[in-house]
Amino acid sequence: MSKKEQIWRYILQKAIVDRRFDFTQKEIADDMKVSLSTVFNALKIPRAQGAVKIGGRGFSLVDAEKLLYLWATQRNFEKEIIYKTNIAAGAKEIEGNMPAGAVFGACSAYAQKYGQSPADYDKVYVYADAKNLEEIKKRFPKQKGNYNLFVLKSDPRLADFGAIAPESQIFCDLWNLRDWYAKDFLNVLKEKIL
Repeated sequence: MSKKEQIWRYILQKAIVDRRFDFTQKEIADDMKVSLSTVFNALKIPRAQGAVKIGGRGFSLVDAEKLLYLWATQRNFEKEIIYKTNIAAGAKEIEGNMPAGAVFGACSAYAQKYGQSPADYDKVYVYADAKNLEEIKKRFPKQKGNYNLFVLKSDPRLADFGAIAPESQIFCDLWNLRDWYAKDFLNVLKEKIL
């Protein structure tokens, strides 16, 4: 995931979880350990789209929904997939055998975060770094057939959120899925976070 997207996730999570909508570019640069120019560049598109408004000493997120959709539509979800395989097991069994260090995304993340799911799902998406990927491959070796386990490349800041991806990222995951049940998850999640 690009640094721009990580900055968008940072802003969205502050709005969703902390109900905070005012920021300074310096604060974000310091918290995320990136340059001010990186933050400035990340705000160009949201500013042009009217999702953020630049003010005297900082900026405000004026349309969280617009930024969320902007990220979801610009994200290259398929490009982030680094491993996929077919496992002869259901989603819950795959999730139960996932090694520590993997971060659940998409439907699995929603189900674990909220303790229920609005529809049945049969594919598991997780994020992993290089070390965790090797353990996942040992537990779930490459098999032919319809893929039902997908591993996406984790960014360095994702582990800060624990074993479940943050709400804004779950939304973007679901937006990018082609499965029929993704829309059911997406609609319910949108009500919870916006």
